[in-house]
Amino acid sequence: MTTPLPPDATRTRLRNEPRILDAAENVFARHGYRGASVQAIAEAAGLPKSNVLYYVGSKRKLYVALLERMMSRWNAMLDDISVEDDPAEVLEAFIRSKMTLTRTHPEGSRLFAAEVLQGAPFLQEYLRGELRDWVRQRARVFEQWSERGLMDPVDPVWLIFLIWSATQHYADFEAQVLGITDRERLDDADYRSVTDFLCRVILKGCGVTPRGPQ
Repeated sequence: MTTPLPPDATRTRLRNEPRILDAAENVFARHGYRGASVQAIAEAAGLPKSNVLYYVGSKRKLYVALLERMMSRWNAMLDDISVEDDPAEVLEAFIRSKMTLTRTHPEGSRLFAAEVLQGAPFLQEYLRGELRDWVRQRARVFEQWSERGLMDPVDPVWLIFLIWSATQHYADFEAQVLGITDRERLDDADYRSVTDFLCRVILKGCGVTPRGPQ
């Protein structure tokens, strides 16, 4: 039987684990898995290396936890959807939440993209297991909406891929976006414009009408 942690230790863990994950996200995004070290992550988190290893176990476990945390953030908006929901509201909320995360957590998006471009060596079990099941369950809801005439019969898996890629582009390919648009950074108005554009184009392509700003 696992011995429960005392209250002070639990509070310390709850305080330090997000701190370690945020520091690791920045270090891995800058240096990649091979170039990052637990010592560098500990220094970025302002904690001893021994504390980092105590909380996360190893560099590999920390790296995988970061990737899975990013996917959980991205997909939380679709976790509880049902066939009784309005597809326009669900799809638009998903796109808008994804664009918000693109802006607030670009390092996590780039980290995930780098992992996938290398063949996803650390994520194969997750991609072929938990994430595959998650996509199939959401896809079935989309299919039921189509069967009810609430949206066009688009391929639901390709639709999920489209939303993932279109929203993450502004983090993963930020240098391209800024170079072509001749900007130093995208501001609030730019993100509103991009988000409204993606909602309008994707939802109309699904045969539903966006509910938010146009």
